[in-house]
Amino acid sequence: MNSSSPLRIITVGHVDHGKSTFLGRLLYDTDSLSDQQKQALQFVGDHQTEWAFLLDAFLEEQAQNITIDTTQLVFRTLQRSYVMIDAPGHQEFLKNMITGATRADAALLIIDVAEGIKQQTRRHLQLLSLVGIKQVIVLLNKMDLIDRDESPFKSRAEEIKKLFSQYELVRPQMIPIVARSGENLVARSSQMSWYQGPTVLEGLERMTAAPSLENKPLRFMTQDVYRFDERRLIVGRVESGTLRVGEEIVFFPGRKASRIQSIEEWGRAEQPESATAGKSVAITLEDPLFVERGHIGSAKNEPPSEGREISARLFWLDPEPLSLHQPVTLQLGTQSVMGRVITITKSNSLTNLDESRSMISQHDVTDVVIQLTRPMIYDCYEEIAVTGRFAIVAQRGLGGGGVILNGGKRNSVSAFIKSDHLTWSISAIDREMRKKQFGHPGAVLWLTGLSGSGKSTVARGLEVLLHHRGMATMMLDGDNLRHGLCADLGFSLEDRSENIRRTGEVAKLFAEAGLMVICALISPFNADRERVKESCLRDGIMFKEIFVDAPLEICEARDPRGLYQKARRGEIDHFTGITSPYEVPTAADAHLLTEASSCEETTKQLYEMVLSWVDSGASFQT
Repeated sequence: MNSSSPLRIITVGHVDHGKSTFLGRLLYDTDSLSDQQKQALQFVGDHQTEWAFLLDAFLEEQAQNITIDTTQLVFRTLQRSYVMIDAPGHQEFLKNMITGATRADAALLIIDVAEGIKQQTRRHLQLLSLVGIKQVIVLLNKMDLIDRDESPFKSRAEEIKKLFSQYELVRPQMIPIVARSGENLVARSSQMSWYQGPTVLEGLERMTAAPSLENKPLRFMTQDVYRFDERRLIVGRVESGTLRVGEEIVFFPGRKASRIQSIEEWGRAEQPESATAGKSVAITLEDPLFVERGHIGSAKNEPPSEGREISARLFWLDPEPLSLHQPVTLQLGTQSVMGRVITITKSNSLTNLDESRSMISQHDVTDVVIQLTRPMIYDCYEEIAVTGRFAIVAQRGLGGGGVILNGGKRNSVSAFIKSDHLTWSISAIDREMRKKQFGHPGAVLWLTGLSGSGKSTVARGLEVLLHHRGMATMMLDGDNLRHGLCADLGFSLEDRSENIRRTGEVAKLFAEAGLMVICALISPFNADRERVKESCLRDGIMFKEIFVDAPLEICEARDPRGLYQKARRGEIDHFTGITSPYEVPTAADAHLLTEASSCEETTKQLYEMVLSWVDSGASFQT
């Protein structure tokens, strides 16, 4: 009887060690070839190549005689169905091999018994260790080249056992085969009677498939949000678990909860009551929560992890080494978060690691600690693979990838959501009524820049000018907020991000009430400022980012409170510009240079900009 869940197996090995030949012969011996494929065998002359021809389907691959992409093949036995993933063995195509390995339950490692372990074999083992594949069978191929002798087989087996131990992999089953003639694949070889272990097919039958993702905790990855027929459709993919109409869903970050009002699928007249892992759907909520691309929905009692620092196993592919503290972008699902590798905790490098342990070279597999500029939502890879693996984008594009080793402390959603009966209260006074009363719309004017650049001075001056014009204003200064609303926060990267989040939420509430909210905070990271901006614009609130710019040496010379001097003496940790970075805005709405201009001139310049934004009816959506 076939198992309901197919076993996904990746085949790996050094180029020319016989992977494609093995797979072609396995399909033939299990009677899994189509009539067209059987006919294709007749048009290839060389007997060894004709099996590989079934796998190397692209003309360019046949010309180069190497497999350059992962090929998936399905076959069935009386016991179960299989998905065989043929991964490339050539060094240039390791990225494709990673893609295949992350989708596999088990692996077949094919080694030419005469050639033995090659460098690419070691890299493939590193990758299997990286993605956490526990079930591995080693096929020692081309036994005919050593006259099917048991002694050299055992010698190779001992070498392989040591290598598996080095990469902390479970000791594998090892099977001697001749792929070309099908020996020990499905039927036992009469010429290797000394081998009493299982055939390849028997070994496969003993492997277990991964548990169904439907039985895992709910993870709904948000891809976008659309407005349609007065409804707000949250579009995404159910990566694990099950969505059900009427059940509560909590979105991270922010931990805002609501119940699912409907689930909708494109092209279906009758909409479903549930959606399981693998489904891409749109949902509507009972409450108007702010949800955006990258947010992850979960059940209240089984939340993902959230943090600014993660432990990960990283595989680096770029020829340019990755240095410690080099800015990179982590892409996990639809999330995109900037970060830096701050510590190398362990290296399985095939090359010599830099003596100072400050660099990761091409093809290194390395355990690291990554610090992020804002919280990322994730799971431990071994718990939920799809939210536990990520890609790394550097300056030249895709640089590598990794898996999260430890989910860390679980979030306690109940610590943030105090009641199961919360609803969003809608005021009887709407935005247009407030605009008519004040004579202007509410807005968030966000001043960012180094300490000493003049943010607070310009903000205070701007508030005075707007007030004299009769406009309703509110100023939120970073230091003032830390005396009350954010008094519990320090200056770590995580606390700074939370400080900006809280300020943004308060600013939105004031702007919703019709006020011109002037925020003056260092807010050093683009991602944090961008998150506040997107939150405001998505809810139809004008947001303008104002970069108050002065060179570090000027700010340090001004140093009205002596903070730079204290930071230089090591008395203040994580001080922006000295021991913590400041990311210059990439698309500020206003750029104020305060080095050569007086505060009065700069304030007047910004005042006129604000009036032009309001008088021109500046779009609140862009």
